[in-house]
Amino acid sequence: MRKPCCDKQDTNKGAWSKQEDEKLINYIRIHGEGCWRTLPQAAGLLRCGKSCRLRWINYLRPDLKRGNFTEDEEDLIIKLHALLGNRWSLIAGRLPGRTDNEVKNYWNSHLRRKLINMGIDPNNHRLITHNHLPRPHDPNSGASIISPASKVPVTDNTNIHPPEKSRGDNDQVSDAASSLEDHKLPDLNLDLTISVSASTVDKVEDDRRKSQKQSKIIEDP
Repeated sequence: MRKPCCDKQDTNKGAWSKQEDEKLINYIRIHGEGCWRTLPQAAGLLRCGKSCRLRWINYLRPDLKRGNFTEDEEDLIIKLHALLGNRWSLIAGRLPGRTDNEVKNYWNSHLRRKLINMGIDPNNHRLITHNHLPRPHDPNSGASIISPASKVPVTDNTNIHPPEKSRGDNDQVSDAASSLEDHKLPDLNLDLTISVSASTVDKVEDDRRKSQKQSKIIEDP
């Protein structure tokens, strides 16, 4: 296990005072940053080495850039994030005067939401594709029953009504009937009588007479 940089019991915690900031600035201006583990004692500060490093990098550096991020900085952060991911220290190294903590906070609070509103996934920088989910079942409609054999939904017939003829269909039928009444069919006067030849009539008459004679002979003993 790594040894702590200082004794936590003898260090100050909380907000830095103006006098502490001046001591840290004056020491680094003369001696440079050096080793952060030994800097607090050398500078006469009852602070942890990590606390001194973060205070200097994030607040007291003379080249620290203040103010809002520009559009060029936003575009550069987005491009670098697409290449480097969440490696904020490397991204901040390409932005003079910006800290990794500042860049990370600005990404999570502004740029991430900006990409989502543009339809871009902030994790992989690709267009977001929305999956079309099926519509929920309407309880007021006919209940669908799935047959295990055919796997085809069978609709309950209790709520099914026979299709009604629309008003347009009734109008078409009435128009057709009226057109038939207006245009009457012509009378063709066809003669449908069937002519029978004389030989056929004589033959039928002979057959009738023969049948009468036979019936008369049977009746007389």
